[in-house]
Amino acid sequence: MDNLLVSTSSQRISVPVIALTFYAVASGYLMSLIPLMLSHYQLETSLASWLASVFYAGLLIGAMFVDPVVNRLGHRNAFIAFLMVLLISIVTLPLFAHSTVWLVSRFIAGIAVAGVFVVVESWLLHGDEAGRAKRLGIYMAALYGGSAIGQLGISYLGINGAVPFLTISALLLLASVVLIFGKSTQPLSQQATSLSLRQITKLNHAAIMGCIVSGLTLGAIYGLMPVELNNRGLDHSNMGALLALVILGGMAVQPSVPWLSKYLGRTLLMALFCLVGSAAAILPFLNASLTILAISLFVLGMATFALYPIAINLGCDKLDASYIVSATQVMLFSYSVGSVLGPVIADWFFESGQGLLGYLFVIQMATCLYMLLSSIKTKRQWVAGE
Repeated sequence: MDNLLVSTSSQRISVPVIALTFYAVASGYLMSLIPLMLSHYQLETSLASWLASVFYAGLLIGAMFVDPVVNRLGHRNAFIAFLMVLLISIVTLPLFAHSTVWLVSRFIAGIAVAGVFVVVESWLLHGDEAGRAKRLGIYMAALYGGSAIGQLGISYLGINGAVPFLTISALLLLASVVLIFGKSTQPLSQQATSLSLRQITKLNHAAIMGCIVSGLTLGAIYGLMPVELNNRGLDHSNMGALLALVILGGMAVQPSVPWLSKYLGRTLLMALFCLVGSAAAILPFLNASLTILAISLFVLGMATFALYPIAINLGCDKLDASYIVSATQVMLFSYSVGSVLGPVIADWFFESGQGLLGYLFVIQMATCLYMLLSSIKTKRQWVAGE
C-alpha cells in the first residue's frame, strides 16, 4: 500500500479517485433512498421505475454533450461544476414533494452524473495503455466501495427527515473540497478530439454491447433492487446490508479482472461473467432462504459490475489518446441507452411475477450467448488474418 501511495501514477489519480469515493457514498445512499422514501412524501410507489428511467435518460443526454464542457473547463473544474449541479438537484427533492419536480430533478441529476463519469473515466484512461486496466480497477473499486458504504446509510441513518439529505449534501461538498485543494495533474483539454460517426461505427461492437448490457442490468439494479427486496418482505435493516452485498461483490471482483483478461480475452471474459450472473439470478427461485439470497446478490454484483470496466477498456484499446474523452462519451452513451430501457423492461417482469431476478437472468443469459458468438467470430478473423 505504501508503494502504491508514493508512486507517480497513484499520486496523479489520487485526487479524482478520492473525490469520486465521496460522490459514490452519497450516490449509493441516494439511489437506494429514493424508491423507499416515496410514500414518506405522499408520492406513488410506481414512480420509482420512472425516476430511475428519467435519471438514466439524463445520463444519456449528458453523455452526448459533456465533451465540450470538459474541453472548455478542464477535468478538475468540470468535475466540480457537475458536482454542484448534482447537489442542487438533490436539495430540490425534499423542498418540492411533487412528482413532476422529482422527475425533472432526477433528469438534471442524470446529466450531472454523466459529466462526473466522463471526467473521471477519461482522466484515468489517459496515460500508458499498460496501466489502464489497473487504473480502471482502482476507479471501479472506489466507485463500488463508496456505493456499498452508501447503502448502509439506509440502516444507520434511515430514510426519513432531513438527515439523509444533509448527509448526502455534505459528502458532495467534501468531494468538491478535495478537487479544489488537492494537488493532481490532469489531461490537457486541447488534447481531446471528437470521433467522427464513421470512427464510432468502427469501435469494437462487443465493447459497445457490453456497455449497453451493463446499463440494462445496473440501471434496473440501482432503481428497482430495493423494490425487489421489499416485495420479498425484508425489513429495512436487512435491506441495507443486502444492497451493500451487491456493491461489495462488484468491488471484490475488480482486482481479478485485469489478470483474467490476459488469459481469457475481454469478450470471452464478459461471456463468463454473464453466465455466472445468470446462475446467481436463478438461485433464489430454487431456494428462498435469506442466506441463499445473500450469496446470490453478492455473486450477481460480481458478474454485473465487472462488465463495464471490461467493455470500456476493450472499446478504448489501441485508440489514440486524443480520442479518449470522445470514446468514453460513446461508451457512456451506450451504457445510458441500456440504463434508460432497463428499469422499464424490468417493470414488465414485475408485472408477470418474475421480478427483477427473472429479468436479470434473461438479460445475462442472452448476453452470454452473444459474447460467445462474438468471441468465436473474432477468433476466426484473427486466424484468417494470420
